[in-house]
Amino acid sequence: MTWQPAPESLSQLAVCLKDSLSGFDKEARKQAETMLAQAKSSPDINNYLAYLFSSSGVPAGVPCRPEEYHLVRSAAAVMLKNNIRSNYKELPDNSLALIKLAVPMGIQDTHPQIRSYAGNIATEIIRRGGLLSWPELLPQLLSLLSNESGQVSNEAQEGAMAAMAKICEDNAKVLDREVNGERPLNVLLPKLIEAAKNPLPKVRAQALTAVNIFIPRKSQAMLNNIDLLLSHLFVLASDSHPDVRRQVCHAFVQLVEARSDKLKPHIGGLVDYIVTQQQSDDEDLACEAAEFWLAVGEHDDLWKSLSPYLDKIIPVLLESMVYGGEDIALLGGASDDEDEEDREEDIRPAFAKKQAARSAANGPEGPADSAQNGNAYEKLGDMDEDFEEGEIDDDLDDGDENPNERWTVRKCSAAALDVFSRDFQDSVFTAILPYLTTNLKHEDWPRREAAVLALGAVAEGAINAVTPHLPELIPYLLTLLEDTEPIVRQITCWTLGRYSSWAATLDGPNAKTRYFEPLMDGILRKMLDKNKKVQEAAASAFANLEDQAGKVLEPYVGPILQQFVLCFQRYKDRNMYILYDCVQTLAEQIGPLLARPDFVNTLMPALIDRYQKVTDQSRELFPLLECLSYVAMALNDTFSPYAQPIFSRCVNIIHVNLELALQATNRAGLESPDKDFLVTSLDLLSAILQAIEERKAQELVSGSGNSFFDLLGFCLEDPQDDVRQSAYALLGDCARYVFPQLEAQLPNIFPILLKQLDFDSILDEEMDSGFSVVNNACWSAGEIAMQNTKAMGPFVPELLQRLVDIISNPGVVHAVTENAAIALGRLGLHNHEQLAPLLNTFAEDFLNVMEGVESSEEKATAFKGFTMVVGQNPRAIERALPQFFVAIARYRDLNLQNPIKQELHDVFQNVLNLYRQLIPSFDDFIGQMQPADREVLRTHYAL
Repeated sequence: MTWQPAPESLSQLAVCLKDSLSGFDKEARKQAETMLAQAKSSPDINNYLAYLFSSSGVPAGVPCRPEEYHLVRSAAAVMLKNNIRSNYKELPDNSLALIKLAVPMGIQDTHPQIRSYAGNIATEIIRRGGLLSWPELLPQLLSLLSNESGQVSNEAQEGAMAAMAKICEDNAKVLDREVNGERPLNVLLPKLIEAAKNPLPKVRAQALTAVNIFIPRKSQAMLNNIDLLLSHLFVLASDSHPDVRRQVCHAFVQLVEARSDKLKPHIGGLVDYIVTQQQSDDEDLACEAAEFWLAVGEHDDLWKSLSPYLDKIIPVLLESMVYGGEDIALLGGASDDEDEEDREEDIRPAFAKKQAARSAANGPEGPADSAQNGNAYEKLGDMDEDFEEGEIDDDLDDGDENPNERWTVRKCSAAALDVFSRDFQDSVFTAILPYLTTNLKHEDWPRREAAVLALGAVAEGAINAVTPHLPELIPYLLTLLEDTEPIVRQITCWTLGRYSSWAATLDGPNAKTRYFEPLMDGILRKMLDKNKKVQEAAASAFANLEDQAGKVLEPYVGPILQQFVLCFQRYKDRNMYILYDCVQTLAEQIGPLLARPDFVNTLMPALIDRYQKVTDQSRELFPLLECLSYVAMALNDTFSPYAQPIFSRCVNIIHVNLELALQATNRAGLESPDKDFLVTSLDLLSAILQAIEERKAQELVSGSGNSFFDLLGFCLEDPQDDVRQSAYALLGDCARYVFPQLEAQLPNIFPILLKQLDFDSILDEEMDSGFSVVNNACWSAGEIAMQNTKAMGPFVPELLQRLVDIISNPGVVHAVTENAAIALGRLGLHNHEQLAPLLNTFAEDFLNVMEGVESSEEKATAFKGFTMVVGQNPRAIERALPQFFVAIARYRDLNLQNPIKQELHDVFQNVLNLYRQLIPSFDDFIGQMQPADREVLRTHYAL
């Protein structure tokens, strides 16, 4: 390196880096962090970091022992990577050149963690600057891998391969794009496959890890090399190293979707291989092998090829579902722990369910299933944090990992059994019946528990075969609710919840008394078990039962609510989350019945008591506010006595969190608040406006002053999709229920709305979240258009253009075009004279989109507005006229109520009369229609 550090500065920086990791001297750590933050402004800071990170020995004058110096190097590497991530474009050329010299040295370091950090830095540079910013890197790594000279150390080969795997993971798309007429992946992939034959097991495993990144992408490079890859996989299948075999299994899992045709001829051998690997003592390898059954079972065609091998596969799945000794030790034997406070790490973050975009039928979709509801083998604990290999999260404690909180071979096997039961149905139950007979009453509780899990796993797919046995099985399962082992009680709750649909749909005067009521009572009782895990499982099972039973619950609401109230009194923080799910699911299923005075007086004091205890900073607010949204919608105006303080608190939460977000934007080091505080508050405000009488809703908004709409405006422009999605839902509800207060704010809000509907920004949106925002924006525009207001007059031309752009573009998803077409039609209700001159630009697209919209009041008002526009300029839709007549003839909505029904009929009649005068051979024109359509027009409109 030509650049040389100043010894004194180097020494000071090394000390700061060391102290920043001190776990003993908090003052030294705090001071070091402050000095490091100041050092970032130095133009040479990244040079110093690169120097320290890449220097394997302690530099002269640095006051560190060798073991301390490793921490210095690690801290320097992490800080360097973060600086590249946040300030790549500001890096001086000389610093970048120095870093590019330091990274290969780090990749060849003797210490594995330093090699890992070097790979992180390399991939960060490629991610920020692109492949062309460092064209010599990949050839350099490949040269180390090939070891043609025979002089490259094992550590250097492992470091090069690890770095290559990271680069592939973070830059998969980039590697498959043309660069100077070549796709790097075409050269790289065969070399990665070849590297899988390297003598070093870590290199072989990492090479397959990199290859596996590209299998699902189905690139041309992968298609060209698929046979080469398969030949290598079959050789590596017998590799002595479990990490290599794990990647082999993962490759087979990936190939199920990417190239199932290549696997089908080998399915018999694959079954034998995967069965063997699933029985490995290596948990990660066994789990990866079990994933193969899940992948095949969910494949449309390949699952059929497993039919001859079920007698080999299912016994292995069943055996893998039994808790092993290590897991039992991790689970612990605590039974009566309900009085123990939850540890902070036990309370997993609960994220607000995303408010679904408004549908064309005007209303949010129902809630998604709870994360715990009805799935004992779901992948839990996915990490959002962007930690690289070798980096440490201080909040994680791997030594205290609970097997209930991680994806295991047990869960994967149970999930595979579930999938197989849906594929092969009754034959799977027939296959497991001997196992159930032997193990359901086994004296060893792990065997007993696994049998109950297996019975629950086949509940959905094999229900026809299980049903004849349920009159015997359900009473026995109810006895297991009193098992001395809490883990057995826990899984029994889940399994009973899986069969709640069967019990709820039984016919006959005594059937519900014999089965449904005992099942419901048993789960309810276990909601107050003395073990917190059993409480959680029972509450989750009961939420599932509520979802399945629906209105069947109506006679039992009183006892259910009384049990919920007891749960509110006894639950610790963690189980409150699932209790909220129980309450909101009950509210959703029984609706207005919940507004009965005795039910309100039972539930609301307990719910409000908890609401008052939860602070504005607690993440428990997310499920609590969501629960209150469902309760408000069920109670309707009965919720009004509770509305004002809740409404005001939501407005205040939004205000505070917007201010905190602004401060975090303007001040480095401040953490931005979780946006779910905004989302759940906005959703609850929407629910309250919908629930209570309009006069009371308007009083609430008026009582908030201008701040309500000012805050809503900020949320409409929030950078996060979820916030804007909920904000536009609230805007639409304001148009429906508090329009007198909204009207004066339209000049401020409409420019924001039009910006959200901008055509170019729509096409840049992500499909799932961004289009949902646009969908709600279209819906809210339609709701505003329903109001006869002069305030929107100046914005009509641009709004029309935005909506036309949306409905005319095939790249926009159908749900969005539907809401845009409805908004466009409604725009004609009070602005038909303005829209009429441009009718020919949108008539055909409007009619095409509306043809697929289900009947609703929204569709009726949209057609009414569109027809009023046609009445102003009837000659403009000459090409679309036959389609328009067919749309009128086929418009049927038996549920549509007056006055909308009569108004729509009248505008249809008027426009038909108009065309009868304008078209010389009107009868001949009508005669071209299909007989059924022609008859409808003549019968209903006297033509």
